[in-house]
Parts: sequence; structure tokens; C-alpha cells
Amino acid sequence: MLKSSLKRMKKKNNPYPWPRKIIHLDMDAFFAAVEQRDRPEWRGKPVIVGGDPYGRGVVATASYEARSYGIRSAMPAAHARRLCPSAVFVRPDFNRYKQASEAVMAILRQHSDLVEPVSLDEAYLDVTQHKLGMEDPTIVASLIKQNIKAVTQLSSSAGVAPNLFLAKIASDFNKPDGLTVISPEDVGRFLEDLPVRKIPGVGPVTEAHLKKLNIHTCGVLGRKDLNDLCREFGKTGVFLYERARGIDEREVEPDVPSKQISTEETYAADIKDIDWLQSKLRDYAEEIFSELEAEGRSGKTITLKIKYFDFELITRSRTLREFPQKSYEVFLIACDLLRTKTQAGKKPIRLMGLGISGLEDLQDIQKRLAQKDLFA
Repeated sequence: MLKSSLKRMKKKNNPYPWPRKIIHLDMDAFFAAVEQRDRPEWRGKPVIVGGDPYGRGVVATASYEARSYGIRSAMPAAHARRLCPSAVFVRPDFNRYKQASEAVMAILRQHSDLVEPVSLDEAYLDVTQHKLGMEDPTIVASLIKQNIKAVTQLSSSAGVAPNLFLAKIASDFNKPDGLTVISPEDVGRFLEDLPVRKIPGVGPVTEAHLKKLNIHTCGVLGRKDLNDLCREFGKTGVFLYERARGIDEREVEPDVPSKQISTEETYAADIKDIDWLQSKLRDYAEEIFSELEAEGRSGKTITLKIKYFDFELITRSRTLREFPQKSYEVFLIACDLLRTKTQAGKKPIRLMGLGISGLEDLQDIQKRLAQKDLFA
């Protein structure tokens, strides 16, 4: 009799069934948190992981103590040092970060086979069919957070929602150590006052365009006509129309290795100094190569991404005959692309990025080379 009453009560209190139960798990200040965990003397102190604070390095991650000084990812490390002279600066150690990431991903896979890592410190998982039969995704997310804390001594934040888009936004709502749930019946209320800039993929240009149309929130955007949005934004109009209504049909794709590793930065001021830009490329090359080594992969195609002051966006690529052995090789190619294939030094640049694609596992590369030598 009690079970029957509980079932009826649950149905009455939850008139909107979950079409899917998606969790987005995001580690809190991951790189900096690993450093503080492994070095107790740094706990409670502002820790900044990134490049040389006395050179042209950039901030990769800042602890929450450092963020209280206004320090953010992609900020020039020299500027971060000026904001917080007492901060501890440390170069990234991707091998340790990868070990911590693997422990986190293993915990996620205890709850679902549908786990999609997005990076070392975040992942989506679909718990619609939970491995242990747990039906409440909020309880699952809470349990995952507890497991991660117990195993890694690191905190995480989670978002629970009916789709990937909403889960991603929810995970960022109450950091650090947060858990935000957007149930199906709450989607409309949640989106009503949500700023349009919170939609992943809406950058400064699109946001400015929306503001000119007096569209500041998803609630207002969601009431616009699809044809009107497409006339204003082209294909992006469909994307905006769907996200403002909480629509996202993407599925969690498990164990899909990333096709490239890249990094980019939007600068506080437009840059024309080509030597300064080259110094940034050195940092980017070192960061990318360290992550490649940590993941045990390599690639031959090097791509430089440039956005000029007038928002013109270009990419320039070069595919090597051999896999690069050092970050310096990547740096040299990037510099050559910058000098010969762009207007750097003549036209101010507001954003620059660097990536390596066509990635393969080093073990597969070594096997193929060994077979080639065998039959040569």
C-alpha cells in the first residue's frame, strides 16, 4: 500500500517526465586544484597555472583564491602577477592532470556506459538507463560528486537537465562544489531571465547583434519568429531559436577521441607587434605539446587561427611529412604561417589560436613505423 501511494505521489508531483537524464560534470579549477592537493603548503593560497609571469605567458587555470583578485583563464600572466603579486605561479604538469582525469572518468563509467569526455576536466553522461537502476538523476549526480571527492580529494560541480545544453549551463551555476538541477517542468522558468551570452556558442559579436535587436535574455529570444531570426543570423538563427527554447537533440557520444588539440586567446587589446604574437605562439605550442604527450597522441596538421580587429576570421594550416618530436617544431611552423600566410604586423589581431589535428595514438604510430622498417 505504501509503495503504491509513493508512486502516485511521485507521478502527481512530477507531471513532466524526463525525456533524457543528462549530467554535465565539471571539475573545479582543475589544474590549480591538483596542484593544491599535491602541495599542501599551497592550499588556501592563490595558485595560477600557466606561462611565465615575467614574460608573455598566459593563465591556463587559476584557483578560486586567485580568481577573487579578478584573475581569469587566458589572461596574460604578467597582468595576473600585477593583480596578485603574492600568487604562486606554476607551469602545467599534464601527466598529473591526466592521471586525476582518468580517475574521474572511471567513476563516471561506473554509473553509465554513455560517457563523453569533453576535456581532461569535464564530461557529459547520460544516466537515463543507470547501471544500478537509480532513477533520480539528482541523487546520481550527488553520489558521483561524493565518489570523486573521496577518490581524488578534488571537488566538482554538476548540472542535471533533460539535454546537453541545459546541463552544461547548470553545472556552471553554483561553482565551486555545486549541484544545479533543471527539471523538465522548470526549463521555461530557468531560461526566461537567462542572458543570451550564457548560450554556449554565442560570442561577443552575436551578443552585440542581439542587443541591437533589444534581445537580452533567452525569454525574449524564445518568443521571436524563426524566419525573422534566420533573416538576421542566417543558419545561426535556427541554433538561437532552438537553444532559447531549451531544445538540444544532440546525444552523448561515448569514447569519441578528440580530432584535435588546440588553444586560443582573445586579447584585451588588438595586437600588431609580430614579435609579441610569436612569443604567444611559443606558449601555445608548449601547452598543446604537453597535452599531446599526456594523452599519448600526435598529429601532423598544424593550424593557425587568426581573428583580425575587424572580426575577419582566417585559418592557415600545414601538414608535415613526419610527426613533430618537440614543441619547438610546432612553434617554428606556427611562426612561419604567421609571417607568410597572414597580415600579422600590418593588420591588428584580436584573437589567435593554435591547434594540431589528425591525431593518432603514439602506439599505433610506432607499430606502423616498425612494420614499415620490417618490410623495407
